[in-house]
Amino acid sequence: MGYFRELPNIFYQSPLVSKNSSKDYVAIKNIFRKSKLLDSIRDNVSLFNKYIIRDGDRPDTIANDLYGDPELDYVIILMAGITNITHEWPLQDYQLYDYALNKYGSESKMFAVKHYVTQEVIDSENRQILPPDIIVDQKFTLDGSSLRFGTNRYTVKTEQGNLQLSDKQKYTIIDKIATPVSNFAFEVEINEKKRKIDVLRLGYLQTFINDLRSAVRYERSGAYINPTLAVTENTNVIP
Repeated sequence: MGYFRELPNIFYQSPLVSKNSSKDYVAIKNIFRKSKLLDSIRDNVSLFNKYIIRDGDRPDTIANDLYGDPELDYVIILMAGITNITHEWPLQDYQLYDYALNKYGSESKMFAVKHYVTQEVIDSENRQILPPDIIVDQKFTLDGSSLRFGTNRYTVKTEQGNLQLSDKQKYTIIDKIATPVSNFAFEVEINEKKRKIDVLRLGYLQTFINDLRSAVRYERSGAYINPTLAVTENTNVIP
C-alpha cells in the first residue's frame, strides 16, 4: 500500500533478542502519525463523489479505475473512513454466504427470523399511523382502527401494493404490519451498506496528497531528527 511510503519513520528502542545493548534502536513506520486533515476534508462534501463498491472490487482496483494508479488505494480507504479493512470492506456474495453459515452454524439458523421490520400504516385521511422500517419483535402490536371514532380504516403500504386492514381492536404481525427479516437477510443488509462509500474527486487528488505529506511530517522538538524521522525516549537504558 502506497500509504506507508507517506508515513514518517521513528527510531524505536529495539525489541529484538539479538540487540547488542539497551541503547539499540530500529527504524519503523510511525503508523500512529495521523492528521486532523482527514477530519476537515470529510466535512467538505463538495470534494467527494458517491461510489458503490461492486462485487470483487478492491481498494487498489478502485484507485486504478478512478485515479489510474493502484498504489493510491490508501486514498480510497482513508476517504471512506475505513480503519479495519477486514471488517469494514464488503464481502463478495459467495463469501457472505460462507461467512453467515459459519457465524450461525447451520442453514436453518441462518435463515431463521432475527427480527421484524414495520411497514408503513396510514389511515383513511392519509395520516401516518405507523412509520416504516422500525425493528420490532414477534410480539409487536398496533392499536386497531375500531378504537377510533368514525369509520376510519387502516391501510398497510408495501412494495407489492396497498393492503386494507380489517376493522378491529388490535393488529399483530399476522396482519402484515411488520415483515420478518432472517439472520442472512440482516447480514446482506449490513454488507450492502458497506458498499456505499465516498471517493475523493480526481481534481482534488494531488492537493490532498501534498497536504497529507505536509501534515504527517515531524515538527522540530526534542525527538526531531529530520522531517521524516524522530526518535522515542529509551526507557530501557541500563546505567
